[in-house]
Amino acid sequence: MPTPQQILERLAAIGQALAATGHGLALIGLGSVGLERERLDQWSDLDFFAIVEPGSKAQFLNDLSWLAAIQPISYAFQNTVDGYKLLYSDEIFCEFAVFEPAELPNIPFAPGQIIWQAAHVDATIALPQLALPTSNRQQPAWLLGEALTCLYIGLCRYQRGEWLSAQRFIQHFAVDRVLELIGTWPQFGLAAGDVFANERRIEQRLPQLKPLLAAWVQGYQHSPASALAIVEFLAQHTQVDPSMRSLIERLANDALQAE
Repeated sequence: MPTPQQILERLAAIGQALAATGHGLALIGLGSVGLERERLDQWSDLDFFAIVEPGSKAQFLNDLSWLAAIQPISYAFQNTVDGYKLLYSDEIFCEFAVFEPAELPNIPFAPGQIIWQAAHVDATIALPQLALPTSNRQQPAWLLGEALTCLYIGLCRYQRGEWLSAQRFIQHFAVDRVLELIGTWPQFGLAAGDVFANERRIEQRLPQLKPLLAAWVQGYQHSPASALAIVEFLAQHTQVDPSMRSLIERLANDALQAE
């Protein structure tokens, strides 16, 4: 795997490659190669925005030679209308988008770091103009209700034999809501996470949660046990509707006894 230094060197080289095209305006590093470099490690993706002159976006998306000139590309596919996921032959993995200046006011993103900019481009181009999406952190009743009903739906799917759907409702959707709910409880002191993916770095933000996560996410064949662990945790820390708790526990125990 590449070292953090190699990842940063590649980012700098991409900035120079963008400059060499004659149609680039700025390269913005994002996430762990942007303003959060304390998180950068050998497992990090290389995330960036390439800002290009009006009318040139399609050229950059249709021809990746400006990136391949740095290092051979092993794999790439266009995962959005604006960008690619790309793997270099030395295993540096990139996720990037190409934008023209007029598009930026409508793009939500966390503030980034200028890696390269044309002389006439202002550094404020790395600052978002559109507010980041907000979470439901201020709606604990909604989060609790969603978690409980996801557990119920998941257990019904499990009893029907839809185990994959059950796994997603119980061990994914319900767990997502529980993590958001924990963020509203001062006693846990959960640091704010990625607004686009709240599960990111959850083990580092709240280490004591790891054994609980192991009980909540037990895998494809263990959704009933996961549901029991989740509803027990909720009951320990908030007011769970007794009828919903009873129903969830009965369905989960029935499924376990049937195995």
